[in-house]
Amino acid sequence: MSKRLFDIAASLAGLIVLAPLFVLAALWIRLDSPGPVFFRQQRVGRHGELFSIYKFRTMAATPDTSAQLTIGQDRRITGAGAFLRKHKLDELPQLINVLHGTMSLVGPRPEVPRYVACYPPAVRAIVLSVAPGITDWASILYREESDILGRAVDPERAYVDTILPTKLDYYVRYVRERSFWTDVRIIASTLTALLH
Repeated sequence: MSKRLFDIAASLAGLIVLAPLFVLAALWIRLDSPGPVFFRQQRVGRHGELFSIYKFRTMAATPDTSAQLTIGQDRRITGAGAFLRKHKLDELPQLINVLHGTMSLVGPRPEVPRYVACYPPAVRAIVLSVAPGITDWASILYREESDILGRAVDPERAYVDTILPTKLDYYVRYVRERSFWTDVRIIASTLTALLH
């Protein structure tokens, strides 16, 4: 309950304080390329329930929907999108998800069903026992994930065979060790990483 109250208070405060930034980002996105301001995608949440995650749109409005990984200097990324992605500003609309209750500020990152299907059953049960989050230890470790995949010979295999198992280890660790102060440490580490 305390975690949920913290999520509500922090996400609401964040949405209010960042409202001018949301407006500027929305205007830039609309002026930069045709299409909606927000990008929505189905992700797997707590107990396996599907929900729509919100992000600022950073790609052309009619991208190749078969590709679910963004790799290196992806040609689909718009000018505004490149900036938003570099500074992780495209993730800010997930505060709406947090306020709604489909996500938390801190927790395992939500994946698309295609990759959740790769989770070992025992690990899946642990990871999906909590609400997914905007940030966690794995998000900090792989904040340059797109560039890492861009250097891989087979990005899909590199993600499934190397990156995803490491992420799952961090997710399980978080679920087993989670606490209010762990969340505070992760949020502080995330902000520090973004400022460097």
